[in-house]
Amino acid sequence: MKIIISQLYPSRFFAQSNVPDIPDILNSGFTTAKSVSESWENQWLDLLQNNTNDNLYGALTNLGVFFAVGTLLFFMIQWLRDVIYSEYSRPISALIWPFIVVILLTNTGSGSILSNLTLGIRNFINTVNQQVITTADANRNYQQALSMGVAEEVAGSVLRPCQSLTGEQQNQCFQRGREKIEILWQTYRDLYGDKVWINRLESKINQIAFSTNSVPENTFNSFLGSTVQTSIKNFFISLQYAFQNLIEATMLLVATLGPLAVGGSLLPVAGKPIFAWMTGFLSLGIAKISFTIIAILTATVIVNGPGEDASADPDLMWFMIFLGVLAPIVSLLLAAAGGFAVFNAISNTAAWAKERV
Repeated sequence: MKIIISQLYPSRFFAQSNVPDIPDILNSGFTTAKSVSESWENQWLDLLQNNTNDNLYGALTNLGVFFAVGTLLFFMIQWLRDVIYSEYSRPISALIWPFIVVILLTNTGSGSILSNLTLGIRNFINTVNQQVITTADANRNYQQALSMGVAEEVAGSVLRPCQSLTGEQQNQCFQRGREKIEILWQTYRDLYGDKVWINRLESKINQIAFSTNSVPENTFNSFLGSTVQTSIKNFFISLQYAFQNLIEATMLLVATLGPLAVGGSLLPVAGKPIFAWMTGFLSLGIAKISFTIIAILTATVIVNGPGEDASADPDLMWFMIFLGVLAPIVSLLLAAAGGFAVFNAISNTAAWAKERV
């Protein structure tokens, strides 16, 4: 699964009293995301390529064959009626459907034709999605925009315990915290280079760490955000990861229902179930690609705009809300519109072919 993965999602860990090593957290987040992606990939292959009678897809394929045999009776009744009343033109074109059903549900040893076709379409969608991600450092811009959004909270989580101290103890706490955060700045610079937004945030930290007076809570929050903001941003980041995994899970669910849609396509009805199944599967692919494009374009605007402006001090809470709520909604709306267009195109193509066969 080609999920957009971020190398920085550590802010929730910094809320702990014992702050772990920052590079370990960054690597752990990347490794976890990569592991989840590979797990989805293996699940697709296990389900669709190894579809013996013992696994889920194999059982659903057998059920699809059962549906096909059951609906063949209705098909033959309708076919014989058309032979009598339609002067053979319509019955001859309708004969293509039993052949399509038999071909798609035939097991070739490494999976059925339908499962291999489904996996091929899914791989094509992922290839397009990955091309979008790798175009012009798009994934790096996305990661950098996320880092800009949570960096203040990451630094604040290190320094916030110092707020309860006073005098020299607070100063020493700030100094120790600043030394820990120096590792974060270096990690950022290794990933993205010497960026303006990193220097801007480092300057904020230094103003707090080198302050000779006790830093008021309001001043601290104005520099590095409040604890509530940290929790909210983590929540919206989790929402966008949940949406990407939901899309992948739903695509896999729709893929497993393919044999049932094919088996029911012999019913003498105008709207074939296989058309609805193909529309649903392609619509989810459109939603996946749409979310990627929306997220990357927005991230690129942030990185090239306030990220490079030394005088800007953006509050990127809107970006987290956008990724967690608005971008998934827009992606699903685009997928619904695209799915409707795909369904009409498939139906019109089938009608056109039927008239000419």
